[in-house]
Amino acid sequence: MTESTLANAALWSYGLAAAGFVAFAVRLALGWRSSLRAALLLAAVLATAGWAAAGFAVVYAPGAASWQASVGFDALRYAIWFLFLANVLKGVRGDQEPGRRSPRLAVALAVVGLAASVLLPETRLFAPDLAAQIPIATFGARLGLALFGLILVEQTLRRAHPQARWAIKPLVVGLGGVFAFDLFFYADAMLFGAQDVNIWVARGIANALTIPFIAVATARNTGWTIEMHMSRGVVYHSTAVLVSGVFLLLVAGAGYLVRFFGGEWGRALQIELSFAALLALVLVASSGSFRSKLRVFISKHFFSYRYDYREEWLRFTRTLSADGATGSLQERSIKALADLVESPGGVLWLRDETEHFRSTSRWNMSAVEAVEPASGLLPRFLERTGWVIDLAEYAAEGTRYPDLVLPDWLASVPAAWLVVPLLSGTELVGFVVLASPRATVDVNWEVRDLLKTASRQAASYLGQIRATEALLEARKFDAFNRMSAFVVHDLKNLVAQLSLMLKNAERHRENPEFQRDMLATVENVVQRMNHLMLQLRTGATPVEKPRLTDLEPVVRRVCAAKTGHRAPIGLELMTAIATIGHEDRLDHVIGHLVQNALDATAEKGGVTVRLGREDRVVVLEVADTGIGMTPEFVRERLFKPFETTKASGMGIGVYESAQYVASLGGQILVDSELGVGTRVRVLLPSGEAVAGPAADSKVAA
Repeated sequence: MTESTLANAALWSYGLAAAGFVAFAVRLALGWRSSLRAALLLAAVLATAGWAAAGFAVVYAPGAASWQASVGFDALRYAIWFLFLANVLKGVRGDQEPGRRSPRLAVALAVVGLAASVLLPETRLFAPDLAAQIPIATFGARLGLALFGLILVEQTLRRAHPQARWAIKPLVVGLGGVFAFDLFFYADAMLFGAQDVNIWVARGIANALTIPFIAVATARNTGWTIEMHMSRGVVYHSTAVLVSGVFLLLVAGAGYLVRFFGGEWGRALQIELSFAALLALVLVASSGSFRSKLRVFISKHFFSYRYDYREEWLRFTRTLSADGATGSLQERSIKALADLVESPGGVLWLRDETEHFRSTSRWNMSAVEAVEPASGLLPRFLERTGWVIDLAEYAAEGTRYPDLVLPDWLASVPAAWLVVPLLSGTELVGFVVLASPRATVDVNWEVRDLLKTASRQAASYLGQIRATEALLEARKFDAFNRMSAFVVHDLKNLVAQLSLMLKNAERHRENPEFQRDMLATVENVVQRMNHLMLQLRTGATPVEKPRLTDLEPVVRRVCAAKTGHRAPIGLELMTAIATIGHEDRLDHVIGHLVQNALDATAEKGGVTVRLGREDRVVVLEVADTGIGMTPEFVRERLFKPFETTKASGMGIGVYESAQYVASLGGQILVDSELGVGTRVRVLLPSGEAVAGPAADSKVAA
């Protein structure tokens, strides 16, 4: 074999070895484990790749530097492989004593190997101008390294537990072959005083042949891969750039051939071909189907798991919680699930109040008006199993879905592919029908598990929104019911006034003064009822803003309307007493307190109403000599709704009055004793004077 032929063979041998070990190192780095053993394995593979690349350089650019790099990397890979084997030897047996000695010995021998590399002079291999000979001692040192490597391999297999030998046997075969080959290589060199070029050329391929053995051992020992994460986004974009680059290189080559063989038309044909290729590249790069197929290809061939769960979950959560401007939550739920499996669209069915599942939203699909009862076979199957139904799989092998019969309307859904249940706990909230994906997606266990987990998250979002809507609706009804209770209470008081007027009408109907009072009472009742109707339309909040109100005429009007009750009302009113409030609401509060006092007082008793000022506070006091209340009732029940001591009472008046007075910044104080009577003091913030100088007026009505 000629020297040029040997050089070509050496280039191929060491070039393939370098490429193989680099590719193996990349595969190790894409793993998900992190440990000292993983780091040592990756370092050993990288050192071996460096040794092979240096061997390639020895042939391609022979010289002292390339040869020193080759022998230096050779010693370095020995040192790291020794450390890796020592770590494996420590782990497979579990005893600490060998684990302490072996690394020290490995390091010592590695130092010897590096020293030998420094002493190793230039060689004749592919460099005839370098005539120096290699000392026999150098061959002996390298022979010792190979022998020690074989010893480490033998000890690793011998000391391993029988159950662990299956996992490390490929490593033992591969590294044992490397050390045995080097033992033969350096033994031959010592015997003949020079390295055999043919054996040196074959050394690269020999090392490359051990890669499958080490790879199998790595697959059997998952802790040997190193935790060095490369995101799917980086791999996806890098692959896209690589594919684009290869495409452009092919186009460039084709353009060169066209130009070379095209004669006079060659230049024009080259330009046309380049323009057409550029258009094709833009079309492919903008194709959603191409991007989907590329993602699926990368996930299948570059990663042990299909999904980058962190990125997928972050994207899923962002889609669900996006601003409402990007669509309703229902539509976003469909999109979030569809993006997990490269689906271009879907339709959502949700359970309604009639226990039917109705199509409530869709994304990139036509409307489907089908209604599925909750008692149907499909909802019951989804609720019982929680399975994701692959419609193509069901059509090909329906026995995988026992007791499932699909409804007829599902066949009319265009491009229907998957049925994904939305479970909240054990209850089926709804389900999503996804359209067929842009690229072929294998619906394996990983896809199903991700869809089931994500669908539960989407179901919780949808359930939370529905619960919030139900709560808002319940609050609206609660507010309406509270307002209705207040209105009914006011109507009861108005009916009491009309009843009292009718009771006295037979006796005083000829009395002109009574007639005027009756008309005034009817007019007041009509006004109050109109106001109540306005409240029903607008809510319990007063329409008008609070304003300065003179209380003295309001108190007189209220007490005058109560004339005719069995107990007399005494008035002790200070004029020009004003507060900030609504006159009609203050009228209602005062009327309620006076009416309660009259109802609790016998005919021989009395009711006194006082109005005055204490510092900057307006004080309205209603006192009676009635039956009174216990301190426990006043403290625990009086100001709560629907609590009353009257047989015909509703328990709303005091609660409503206290709420309104509190809204004005005031409070109601109650002092009561059974059999003695009750004194109610209403404290309100004082307003500006609206009349002349204050004067006391004591009037008995």
